[in-house]
Amino acid sequence: MGLLVRKGIATRYYGSALGWIWSYVRPAAQFLMYDFIFGTVFQAHRDIPNFSIYLFSGIITINLFSEALRNTTDSITGNASLVKKIYLPRELFPVSAIGVAFVHFLPQAVILLIVCIFLGWTITWMQLLALVLGIFIVLVFALGLGLFFGSINVAQRDARNIVDLILMFATWLSPVLYQWTMLKAHLSPLALKIYMINPVTVTVELFHNVFWAAVPTDGRPLPERPSHLMLNALIGLVIALVTLLIGQLTFRKLEGNFAQHL
Repeated sequence: MGLLVRKGIATRYYGSALGWIWSYVRPAAQFLMYDFIFGTVFQAHRDIPNFSIYLFSGIITINLFSEALRNTTDSITGNASLVKKIYLPRELFPVSAIGVAFVHFLPQAVILLIVCIFLGWTITWMQLLALVLGIFIVLVFALGLGLFFGSINVAQRDARNIVDLILMFATWLSPVLYQWTMLKAHLSPLALKIYMINPVTVTVELFHNVFWAAVPTDGRPLPERPSHLMLNALIGLVIALVTLLIGQLTFRKLEGNFAQHL
């Protein structure tokens, strides 16, 4: 699997003059655009102390989910020659794609960590647990969806377009650019609960707790935080594991025809 991870990383930057620098440029461009529009134009920073940290914590979560899901969905079709010629467990391709996404997530997380430390952030064991749990939830969820759509994508390339639609809405269906409390007036209690146990939303809020909520605010009060966040995280983990099970069952059912369709 290590060879597949290295291949995925090398392929991504093949022929690129900047190489790994792109792992920093894209999230930085996203951050600057959203920070200007939502922080400066819409004045979101008035209600959210350290709005830049809040924003970037959500952005790196969405980037991790997006790249992991895209990579796993394309992992079989993108390795068609290996799938047809070499016999090995085909689940290795989507699993290694998750590894590639995680490697590209690390530079973004390091930048956020350095900024938070500069602003007075200190880590606790609970924060470390929340960070690991959040990463695990979002990667398991992306792997489950990727196994499902990736196996369908081999025969029906429309699956890739469905994934693009999911990712188009992912940023807006999680509290990345806004506070979760803004939905209270627009969603029923049941709909709000479903929103809060969404694995991506859970991970975004865990990252907010780990980074943003732990940075000193110079006396400004933090906005209302989600109640029962750890319970929601456990429910989100269960949803991610169920998604993984469904994805694996679908993958196993369809993998016998992969070589034929490729």
